[in-house]
Amino acid sequence: MEVSWALLANAVIAGLLLGGFYAAMSVGISISFGMLDVVNIAHPAFIILGSYIAYIVNDRFGFDPIVVSVVVSPLFFLLGMVLYRIYYVCFERRGQESLRGLAFFFGILFITEVALVLIFGVDYRMVSTRYGDVTWRAGAVDFPMRLAVPFLVSMTMVWLSVLLYVKIGEPDDGVVSDRAARPLRVLTALTAVNLAAVLVTGTLVTAAGPHAGDRSPSRTVPRLKVEITTLVHAHSSLLISYLALLVALGFGLLAVGAARAVMLRLGVLVALVCAQAAVGTTQYFTGVPAA
Repeated sequence: MEVSWALLANAVIAGLLLGGFYAAMSVGISISFGMLDVVNIAHPAFIILGSYIAYIVNDRFGFDPIVVSVVVSPLFFLLGMVLYRIYYVCFERRGQESLRGLAFFFGILFITEVALVLIFGVDYRMVSTRYGDVTWRAGAVDFPMRLAVPFLVSMTMVWLSVLLYVKIGEPDDGVVSDRAARPLRVLTALTAVNLAAVLVTGTLVTAAGPHAGDRSPSRTVPRLKVEITTLVHAHSSLLISYLALLVALGFGLLAVGAARAVMLRLGVLVALVCAQAAVGTTQYFTGVPAA
């Protein structure tokens, strides 16, 4: 079996650059869960809304989408303040923040997504930038600027957000107390590393399979020169390992009586895993995507 190491290296680099961008997008909801204990599942919808705003301004006036994002950030900050104020007055102050608060944010998510689909449709939109077609090359490895620039901006956002999260989480008296025992924190770190491996192998499965991103039958994307069965076995084994670690982590947190905030995050994570499992099961039995 011939392995194209250059193609493999480029797939890993592209995955890391894109993953950094996704990490920045998840920071907001992580802060919402971790600091405010608010299950704001409408967060992704507002990310898409901001993306469309950046696209419209870029398409009509030619401004860089990153610059547009920085400019409109205060507007989204004000929008978030209004939503959280409504949430507090209607649900949290009355002690109904759990299920009804979740339904509130789900309704906002649904309305926002449906409105965007009705206005813009489901077709892809592309922004135009000076660095969009520029690629830095280090030997056989490519660093496309359309991924590298958002990655650098995203990592700066993640760094600043982590600093904010750590500072706000510090007690006023200067005495730091752990929410969970050290072995459970180590188990959490192992679970995160395992999940990262699951995501990487899943990306490689896509790169080696029939759905690597072809725009048309005449313009096919080069496949990863690795046997897809091997990658699928690796991906599934890592996934089983992740689920086992997640179950162990859950029982460990229950055994030590972890804080409510920690258990809330665990519950959200389990719900997301179940939702992903439901999507995968539906795709399997309906034959989507077609082989």
